[in-house]
Amino acid sequence: MTLTFDRQRTHDAKGNALGRPLDNRVKTHDGKFADSTGGFLVGELERLDQTLNIPLVDYQWSRDIDVREDVSIADDLSSYTLSTFGSNGGLGTGQGIGNGKSWAGRNSTQIAGVSVDIAKITNPLTLWANELSYSIPELEAAAKVGRPIDQQKFEAMSLKYQMDIDEQTYIGDTGFGYTGLVNNSRVTAVANLPNGVQGSSKWSSKTPDEILADFILILQTTWTNAGWAVIPADILIPPAQYAYISTAKVATASGLMSIKRYIEENSLLTSEGKKKLSIRPSKWCVGAGVGGTIGTLGTVDRLVCYTKDKRFVRLAKTPGLQRTPVEYRGLYHLTTYYFKLGVVEIPYPSTVSYWDGL
Repeated sequence: MTLTFDRQRTHDAKGNALGRPLDNRVKTHDGKFADSTGGFLVGELERLDQTLNIPLVDYQWSRDIDVREDVSIADDLSSYTLSTFGSNGGLGTGQGIGNGKSWAGRNSTQIAGVSVDIAKITNPLTLWANELSYSIPELEAAAKVGRPIDQQKFEAMSLKYQMDIDEQTYIGDTGFGYTGLVNNSRVTAVANLPNGVQGSSKWSSKTPDEILADFILILQTTWTNAGWAVIPADILIPPAQYAYISTAKVATASGLMSIKRYIEENSLLTSEGKKKLSIRPSKWCVGAGVGGTIGTLGTVDRLVCYTKDKRFVRLAKTPGLQRTPVEYRGLYHLTTYYFKLGVVEIPYPSTVSYWDGL
């Protein structure tokens, strides 16, 4: 658009007075003629949608892990114990399978006992804080245009809160050396999926039957690692592989069925009469495998097999956000939101396994 001013006038062919054009064309800013209050220059014939379109973000940490409920803001560490039990067999029996029972004779002078060893695992709880501040002119201007700046800044802070917990849950923190659900340092069961007939471990190069065989291997191996005490109930995979097994079909006696549905309805868990296996997508599995780059497509992806139960896997954090009273400093109103965030705890790492190259 061209703006004019009236100090020097020009006239058209009919003698009508016109404002003198400026030397340069001046454009209105497209979405940038605004301060933090969101006060845009709106034309008379423009219909502005008042919907607040926040950044497009997805976080799923509360879906995939439980939270310890005993952590408080006063704690600096979260810890748990691991107990090891031991007992000798009675009457001189050995310790192998089939013997080692605590037998006792009528005239026994030595009775077998039990021993207990308790180890403590300690992890840090780190303070997280975010300050919200807004000046009185900001509040008044935002109120005039109908977009409260305090509410918008709170939404931004809440989104940051969720995103930070999400990252901490799945991959930990690089600076502090923390690990998460998909790369935990306590998990030792890390393996590559076997290659298919086309010489690749990637599911995009495998037949539905080969993918089914992978799932059987994953579930049986994780169950075996846990001493057949816990059948895994949850699997996380990258979104692309999730989309593939949700649409690729496998032939069954009742007709065609997606690989995902067939595995969920015919897994070890279902056979034992327990709940269905849950297969869920997670963006944090992309590039999380050995030799991959987290979040980078085309590198080494990872599958996580585990059980979503706070006995086996949980996140240490204080419940919700707390805030300080509003402080008035000059023209500004300030308040700080805070909580303490720990790390993913895996008391029984044998119940978790990682599988790369899918």
